[in-house]
Amino acid sequence: MNTLPQIKLEYGEHRQQQVVFVRFAYNTEITELLRNIFPLCWSNTKGCWYITKEHFELNRFFQELKGKAWLDYSALKTTLQHCNRTQTDSGYKPGQFKAELPAGYQEMLEQKRYSPNTRKIYISYMRDFATIFRKYNLEHVTKNQINRYILWLIREKCISASQQNQRINAIKFYYEKVLGRPKEYYDIERPRKSFDLPKVLSEQEVLAILKASENIKHKAILGTIYSAGLRRSELVNLRIQDVQFDKHILYIRGGKGHKDRISILSDSAGIVLQRYLKQEKPNYWLFEGPGRTKYSTSSVGRVLQKAVEKTGINKRITPHMLRHSFATHLLEQGVDIRYIQTILGHESSKTTEIYTHVSTQSLAKIKSPLDVILSDKTSDNSGLQNK
Repeated sequence: MNTLPQIKLEYGEHRQQQVVFVRFAYNTEITELLRNIFPLCWSNTKGCWYITKEHFELNRFFQELKGKAWLDYSALKTTLQHCNRTQTDSGYKPGQFKAELPAGYQEMLEQKRYSPNTRKIYISYMRDFATIFRKYNLEHVTKNQINRYILWLIREKCISASQQNQRINAIKFYYEKVLGRPKEYYDIERPRKSFDLPKVLSEQEVLAILKASENIKHKAILGTIYSAGLRRSELVNLRIQDVQFDKHILYIRGGKGHKDRISILSDSAGIVLQRYLKQEKPNYWLFEGPGRTKYSTSSVGRVLQKAVEKTGINKRITPHMLRHSFATHLLEQGVDIRYIQTILGHESSKTTEIYTHVSTQSLAKIKSPLDVILSDKTSDNSGLQNK
């Protein structure tokens, strides 16, 4: 019987890039080994590790993991064969020239102040669209043609549901914003949204992680994320002047959607932060990397991972789970969901309401019908008792 850990490889797409998903049961030795060989990244949405296609080498995988793990790459071979079909109905092959952007497209993105990353994605996807329909006048392309194009991408290019939405948005931006047509002009079929509950830690797990982090800087980083419900990008963008110790608040500048907001800072996190500032003496950013540069988001992930490994908690934990846990714990303490929405910076209350689905406060008040049955003295519960 094979006792070696199993690693399964699958080809796919994540964050608008071609990747190889690396799936295996929790194993710190395998994780560290792969991290030393490849730029391994963790995907919270996919629940596994991944490597970008350009950095993936199957032969090296075999060489480095020989005798240490059993490699299953059958799904990788099958998916690659399916996704590497290059011929389309239009005769377009990947690697051929890319069409120019329609006039005014990039300028409109800039005028609307879309983020650099969003502009990059929209431009790339719009050029793909323009290349496929290079023989047509884009202004005359029909809704049915666009739907067929999206369906081709799903079937032949294996695009994810999130990329499907982004490509649709890029196309709609041209027709609705650049050409000024009404929104209902392109009612393109969208993928059904999956309903994924946020992954939440218990209060005991959070405390264990914070205690396990002995480095004062690392403890301050994790404590600030949890105590204020921050995203990683918001944490690394904090400046020293954004902390108001006397008022117990943090100023988050340019959060998601380029919005500023205020969040709370706990007394205990404030004490740790003050100790950290006195000891490390950062210059401008609250948390600085080498050369007094802004601390990187990837470093935040590594800080958390080291703390988790010390606790012995046998689960994958990401910095964003601290934010989820912060919101859920506030809800369980009885804080009004409208205040939580404001603290988290959610535009819609519907986004915040997802935490009601993971809060155990209301569930604790509900008694299982099984317990009701077993507590009934007239019921025969011998079926659940050991004889």
